[in-house]
Amino acid sequence: MFRVRLLGWGLVLATLLAYLPTLQNGFVNFDDQQYVTQNPMVLPGLTWTGIRWAFETGYASNWHPLTWLSHMLDCEVFRLNPAGHHLVNLVFHAANAGLLFVLWRRLLGSVWPAAVTAALFAWHPLHVESVAWVAERKDVLSTFFALLALLRYVRWAGAPGGRAGSHDYWLALVFFACGLMAKPMVVTLPLVMLLLDYWPLGRLANGRAAGGSVADGQSWHGLGRLVVEKWPFWVLSVAAGIITILAQRADALAPLTKYSMGLRIENMVAAYALYLGRTICPVHLAVFYPLIPPGVGEVTLAGAVLLAISVVALWRIKAQPYLLFGWLWYLGTLVPVVGLLQVGDQAMADRYTYFPLIGLFIGAVLSLRNLARQVGWLGRWWPAIVIVVLVACLAGTEHQLRYWRNGETLFAHALAVTPNNATSRLNLGEALQEEGKREEALAEYQRTIQLDPLRFEAFNNIGRVLSDAGKPSEALEYCRRAVDLNPGSSASHSGLGVVLAELGRFEEALSEFTEAGRLDDRSAAPHFQGGRVLLKLGRGAQARQQFDEALRREPNNLGMLIYVARALAAAPVLEVRDGAEAVGLARRAAELAGPGQPVVLDTLAMACAEAGRFDDAVSWGRQAVTAATSGGSQTDAAEMQQRLAQYARHQPARVTAP
Repeated sequence: MFRVRLLGWGLVLATLLAYLPTLQNGFVNFDDQQYVTQNPMVLPGLTWTGIRWAFETGYASNWHPLTWLSHMLDCEVFRLNPAGHHLVNLVFHAANAGLLFVLWRRLLGSVWPAAVTAALFAWHPLHVESVAWVAERKDVLSTFFALLALLRYVRWAGAPGGRAGSHDYWLALVFFACGLMAKPMVVTLPLVMLLLDYWPLGRLANGRAAGGSVADGQSWHGLGRLVVEKWPFWVLSVAAGIITILAQRADALAPLTKYSMGLRIENMVAAYALYLGRTICPVHLAVFYPLIPPGVGEVTLAGAVLLAISVVALWRIKAQPYLLFGWLWYLGTLVPVVGLLQVGDQAMADRYTYFPLIGLFIGAVLSLRNLARQVGWLGRWWPAIVIVVLVACLAGTEHQLRYWRNGETLFAHALAVTPNNATSRLNLGEALQEEGKREEALAEYQRTIQLDPLRFEAFNNIGRVLSDAGKPSEALEYCRRAVDLNPGSSASHSGLGVVLAELGRFEEALSEFTEAGRLDDRSAAPHFQGGRVLLKLGRGAQARQQFDEALRREPNNLGMLIYVARALAAAPVLEVRDGAEAVGLARRAAELAGPGQPVVLDTLAMACAEAGRFDDAVSWGRQAVTAATSGGSQTDAAEMQQRLAQYARHQPARVTAP
């Protein structure tokens, strides 16, 4: 037993070491903003407001409160240090490898097949995406709970002593509920439990009651009884499915007018076969595979491969039941994400294989062991074959991890393996834009439009780049085109409003911000931008109302907190200023930003001066000057020094454009 435990912990440790390079990676500009870096409910960490939001929201087209809570806890502990967020993903993945080893060790009564299956799961390159991508916390977290549920179910279904272990049944149900609240893809877990009843538990073949032994001969009424005993699991599955469809139908689910049912079925058949191919030869992996209609020959070949494997699995059902078990695990657990309910524009995704490949791995490992027993020379060489395969997986994983360093490396690689990929071009442009590489970003956006002339986000982004470059007149054409292509996009109307405001067309800008707010009543940006315009127009009371609305929607948006605090502290418009409120907002910004941020310290000084607390203003002002100077911002430091002199004379600051 000691050696078995040592092997299990060795597997966990090896997995941790294999994925250590992820701790050097940053966030990527693909869902990480929604889930962490720009999510105002997640950034403050664990708060009562955030916890309630996690259970009430369908944000990001999903209802997964435990995933939100895990990200909040990360921000509570690590703030926005990406290494901490990656570490948590890695720990869950290593834990999943250990749980999988324990599960198959218990089911098979054999150590090495369990260890090899767990190692394949832990080190296969297809699983890099689920581990190295912070936003895919939901994969590793939901699988963690799913494996705990299966361990409890196996203990209940196979434990001696009748119903004495019934608490394990209810624990399995609790873990299943937690898995659904992390990612609803584990909705198929009751089917996996039925497969375990078939093999290796043997409850279907032997008519064995839960908790009874194979030999005790207690009678079951066939498959129906096994289905009925899991009724609470089915109820949770149905409920999770309904909630997921409701959460996704507005923004994520593609209509049949965009992707016909015929195309979805063709893509499903091709995807099942392609996942198999990438499992055997995991090369040319990308974070996004565009949905391109497969050819007739491709679909026919894929269908023939799937049919052939199904026939072999049925033919060998008595001699090798694990073949059918593993094949049905793979087919069944992929159903929620195989494209019949098309979400987004991707044909498939590596992350979708995280849980389904377990079935293929156990089938392959046991088939190899069976073949080694029958073929003499293979019996001597199969350990070497296993080692070579595992080493190749580790090498492929190390290779794939390099591409997840940042958004630029990720999408540059995606384009290298899927050139005609408008989504990856768009995201590469956004990554380049975030790094200040405007010309390169513009080139990628232009290529995006060549690939997809209807991609309104590219037009909107070009307008933003040109606007940031001080070319609002050129930006206007692109922003108008973005609105024309998608009049229902709040972001496009906001982008057009910003450019109109820069051109001095304030009333038109306010009209666009009003429309943006109508289209997305959860967004703070239209109200914030509208407040800025109203402030320029000297309509202070209305500006205050808009700022209040923006902060009500995103109370922890650092950029907005700083801007509004500075406006309340130093705007020339009298009816805007409110020293006490400015101090409160500035303190909240300081809590979010952490110590030593010059602009936050300067904002605190401004707010204290407006509130008449000039000694505090001088203290914060000195710290701001020191921080700006040490950070190399000499121009900012000089402006802060001028304001500091005003505070010393008991004069508040006044800034025309906060």
